[in-house]
Amino acid sequence: MKAISKLLSYPLSIVFYLFFGSTLVIFHVLQWIGVKLGGAKGHRGVVNIMNLCLLRCLHVLGVTFSFKNNHPLPDNKPLIIVSNHQSMFDIPMISWYLRKYKPKFISKIELGKGIPSISFNLRHGGNVLIDRKNPKQSIPALSKFGKFIAHNNFSAVIFPEGTRSRDGKPKSFAPTGLKILIKNAPDALIVPITINNSWKLVRYGNFPMGVGIHMTLEVQEPIAIDKEPEILLKKIEERITLAIRT
Repeated sequence: MKAISKLLSYPLSIVFYLFFGSTLVIFHVLQWIGVKLGGAKGHRGVVNIMNLCLLRCLHVLGVTFSFKNNHPLPDNKPLIIVSNHQSMFDIPMISWYLRKYKPKFISKIELGKGIPSISFNLRHGGNVLIDRKNPKQSIPALSKFGKFIAHNNFSAVIFPEGTRSRDGKPKSFAPTGLKILIKNAPDALIVPITINNSWKLVRYGNFPMGVGIHMTLEVQEPIAIDKEPEILLKKIEERITLAIRT
């Protein structure tokens, strides 16, 4: 069965990439129009639709999705969304299912150019691009980003693992970026979320893609910023990792 599934994944992956690539090219133009005609709000609306379309592209591979949130989140308060990281498809899942909270992402600076739609959104959508090898750039950029989130009651999305997990098993969380966000957005609510099975999409690399996968996104119980940073970070990591299924 596994061999048949992998064999089937080759033609399906070709079709998927045709749809995926076309979506990025089309929405690159639509984002530009959204910015020119509707400013930040217009751009955000286009990006929301783009993320839905990117998720729909995965249906070609037989991928399905589940979203679970038993914890109502405030609309008028900044959020720091902390997630494990398994593949690039974590991002459209978070963007779409939590779109109400205007999620903004921390991304490596290399992604800020050269990728249709994605690079445009990173540069124009209120996200922050950091050079992970250059603290003189990354620390001030993260500090400014934290203040921006706090001032506008937006959501900052951070993947403390940094590099994506290749087998679903969580890596140790790096605390620096999260500590900077907490310091600069002290009134924010921490929202741990757990993503499962996203890594199976790229278990063979970028080609062929995995097929027949059920991806899940689950919101864990939010945490107020009222503890010592080390205790807080440990609690966040525990809530996320305990719900990871490998």
